[in-house]
Amino acid sequence: MSIVKLKNKKNGVTYVYESEGYWDKDKQQARNKRKCIGKLDPETGEIIYNQRYLEEHERAAEKKRGPKPSPQYRRLFCGATALFNRIVKALGIDVHLKRCFPDTYEQILSIAYYLILEEKSPMSRFERWARTHQHPYGKPIPSQRSSELFLSIDEDAKQRFFDLRSQLIGEKEYLFYDTTSVSSFSEQIPQVKYGKNKDHDPLAQINLALLFGDQTRQPICYRKLAGNIPDVKTIQKLLRDLDYLHIPKVKLIMDRGFYSQGNVNELYRRHYKFLMATKISLKFVRSHLDPIRDEMVARRYYSSRHKLYVRTFKMDWDYTHTKVRSGQKVQEKRRMYLHLYYDEQRATDEKNRLNERLDLYEEELLSGKLNKKHENAYKQFFKISQTPVRGKKIVANEAAIQKKIKNSGYFALISNGISDPFEAIDIYRSKDMIEKAYNDLKSRLSLRRTSVSSEEGLEGKLFVQFVALIIVSYIKKQMDKKGLFKQYTIQEVLDELDVIECFQQPGSREFLGEVTSKQKKLFEDLGFGSFFS
Repeated sequence: MSIVKLKNKKNGVTYVYESEGYWDKDKQQARNKRKCIGKLDPETGEIIYNQRYLEEHERAAEKKRGPKPSPQYRRLFCGATALFNRIVKALGIDVHLKRCFPDTYEQILSIAYYLILEEKSPMSRFERWARTHQHPYGKPIPSQRSSELFLSIDEDAKQRFFDLRSQLIGEKEYLFYDTTSVSSFSEQIPQVKYGKNKDHDPLAQINLALLFGDQTRQPICYRKLAGNIPDVKTIQKLLRDLDYLHIPKVKLIMDRGFYSQGNVNELYRRHYKFLMATKISLKFVRSHLDPIRDEMVARRYYSSRHKLYVRTFKMDWDYTHTKVRSGQKVQEKRRMYLHLYYDEQRATDEKNRLNERLDLYEEELLSGKLNKKHENAYKQFFKISQTPVRGKKIVANEAAIQKKIKNSGYFALISNGISDPFEAIDIYRSKDMIEKAYNDLKSRLSLRRTSVSSEEGLEGKLFVQFVALIIVSYIKKQMDKKGLFKQYTIQEVLDELDVIECFQQPGSREFLGEVTSKQKKLFEDLGFGSFFS
């Protein structure tokens, strides 16, 4: 094998290749097979290796080193953690973590493994778990040491890890963006504020924003935000962050809480593709929906596969932007697609829910047991009068009720890149992946309420939970692909594998205990058939 250096005439960059000769039987001649491994630094003349070469080199070195011999006799549970090891290598998490956290990456992985396997268990039990399980660090981590580990995870290393993960995103991949609230008792964390809690928890909170790939089904990065920041404002921070990530073509999917005229203008300015839900009450949506409302529920607009009535309009968006340096205001027309949908079942459900709420409001008014949270609803949906003879009279405001019911079952999506309404709804509906990811973080990975008191400690623990989420997301993707959710929950799969044991003794190779055919089949379905061969 030899090294070949070739200069690209278009960009002037000199690329470096590994060249290996071979005999082509068909053409009966010697040929060369080349693989790009990096490029030359124009100043020093040294090779700047690309990510793929570095990862392959690291894996080869790891394989050559082999497992370290055990200094004592040990019997450990290893099935589930062996699965995690394979996932970590397959996704390149080990290489990325080692590059960003060279001194602590094994501890980060071990705690991530513990969080996945010991659902909802406190960190104080990690020591006990570590003594009975095979894991990357190989030793117990006392509570104080784990706190120190969380404190050592700095912002620079974390951002570099996000950047490495973002390089795995393909050009055709859409990125889901959403936020969730995480309650906290801490008074020491500046970003803990009272805001709109999505779990209806009456505590102060932080907000957590997550970016999630629709094809890889992998989380890309996250951001911790103050608990009182509404969704519509978080997108400004997201767009700035995306500038620092190496994503070839940014394509975002967002809920209607992120819609604002300013946000859409900013997405256009950055030339980002987007698919976003919007409110039916918006003026430009109503201007297209109202004229076709009567004819929309017609057979020719119905999709049996989607169970929806669908209409699409190509429209002009009034784009405005003020240049920073000159202050000049730019006004242009930009292309946008408005996709309108009507769901009969959704309409019925929304009407039923509205009537249930109206029954509750009326009961409160009649009994005199008023709820302060419902004061605006009382005024909106009822006409209340009081006379000395007849007493209190409550009459439903039918005009207000019909106005509310009018839009039941309708919803809208806007996009500057997706013209097909069925492609748009298929992509948008898959956003439940990010909702499930938040559920995994809160339920499985113990993030429903923060249990650390300092800002730095919270940042570090969030990062370890994020690493665990990457592993969980891969498992769920494989389980879904193989139809395993029809037979198992994720916990049942992990419990089944977790009981596999390995035995270590001084001077000998590690060997596995009994492995059932069911366990072998699960490991194969999860994408790693060779482990138990």
